[in-house]
Amino acid sequence: MAHVSENGSEKKMAEGGNDAELLKEKANKYFKEKDYENAIKYYSEALELNSSNAIYYSNRSLAYLRTECYGYALADATKALEIDKNYIKGYYRRATSNMALGKFKAALKDYETVVRVRPNDKDARMKYQECNKIVKQKAFERAIASDETKKSVVDSLDIENMTIEDDYVGPKLEDGKVTLKFMKEMMDWFKDQNKLHRKCAYQTEKITICGDTHGQYYDLLNIFKLNGLPSETNPYLFNGDFVDRGSFSVEVILTLFGFKLLYPNNFHVLRGNHETDNMNQMYGFEGEVKAKYTGQMFQLFSEVFQWLPLAQCINSKVLVMHGGLFSEDGVTLEDLRKIDRNRQPPDSGPMCDLLWSDPQPQNGRSVSKRGVSCQFGPDVTERFLEQNKLDYIVRSHEVKAEGYEVTHSGKCITVFSAPNYCDQMGNKGAYIHLRGSDLKPEFHQFTAVPHPNVKPMAYANTLMQLGMM
Repeated sequence: MAHVSENGSEKKMAEGGNDAELLKEKANKYFKEKDYENAIKYYSEALELNSSNAIYYSNRSLAYLRTECYGYALADATKALEIDKNYIKGYYRRATSNMALGKFKAALKDYETVVRVRPNDKDARMKYQECNKIVKQKAFERAIASDETKKSVVDSLDIENMTIEDDYVGPKLEDGKVTLKFMKEMMDWFKDQNKLHRKCAYQTEKITICGDTHGQYYDLLNIFKLNGLPSETNPYLFNGDFVDRGSFSVEVILTLFGFKLLYPNNFHVLRGNHETDNMNQMYGFEGEVKAKYTGQMFQLFSEVFQWLPLAQCINSKVLVMHGGLFSEDGVTLEDLRKIDRNRQPPDSGPMCDLLWSDPQPQNGRSVSKRGVSCQFGPDVTERFLEQNKLDYIVRSHEVKAEGYEVTHSGKCITVFSAPNYCDQMGNKGAYIHLRGSDLKPEFHQFTAVPHPNVKPMAYANTLMQLGMM
């Protein structure tokens, strides 16, 4: 009887393995169609039937990378290597995850392993060399860093003596000031893929809230077409992540900063997790600025990003931030006002949470899918709102199929304004109108518009372009 039972168990295990393979193939099909959420779902079901298959973890890790869940991607790649330490793709996945999280030394260690095992692999050697270059650059920057007060890039600029060449026919400032005429001319100038003169670039009873735009300049123009240009009677708030990934980030940020100069009290911009040096180095903005202008120009953007507000409270009822709420209870609005924001964000604490955290459907908190900050539940939201006498929060930071999502019983709203994100997600974009004394949100959706044939991530670090393959 024991022998029969053992054979039956082996047969059941074999059937489970076959079912897991079918689920993996189904997941692969969704992955090829760029439906990463369903791919993750079926890889997970395959793992429930066979949790000792390194390939399943590695495949799900790549799907998590595509959805920017870097923490989950890192965990899956690590699990794949625990199962099979000789599985080379696992090292690739883990290195890419660590790169995305700015953990360059950890990534380098995995690339070293790949090169050691495959010394003739040109792709692996190229990635190792690129990562090694970044690690050395970071070490050099730390070595030359001074405790003295850092001199601003602005102090080294001589804007007055910058000459505008005779053959430049683009928009010009009027007596050194931004005007509505200048802004309209500049947007049309950018639309035709022209470059603003560097002299101009260096000087540069509803409210509409927009989420991530990520360098998608032509979709930004579409927002203004649908909703009207910013003005004293048509105020806007852009909720971070203006740059990176999309290859027209310079045009987006100069347009937003131009309107901030034109309407300082009616046009608002908050910092996102991509208004930071590490993200800009990996996801394209630094490379784009250097390609279109200079390294000095990027340093100036970096300085300005550090001064951007981290949150905005509207009529003492609605708090807007890019990421979300906090890893611990008890944070007050007064605590937020006291944050020293003129710096690169730390790895933890309220500043980090405002830029990085995400909501989750279940109560409590959990480890972040991104590997940074946390995920917070409806009970966390409820306690924060009650303590600070607020009605609800608005945040961005996550792609949503419909361009927005309402969760936590209406207390947590996500808005994302980059439709067909990275030319591959197929999502709608959205913006929100807040009106009247109750600030009831009204949602407006839109779809992506055509743009010139410059692919997303065109200026990104080579490792990020290849690492997601």
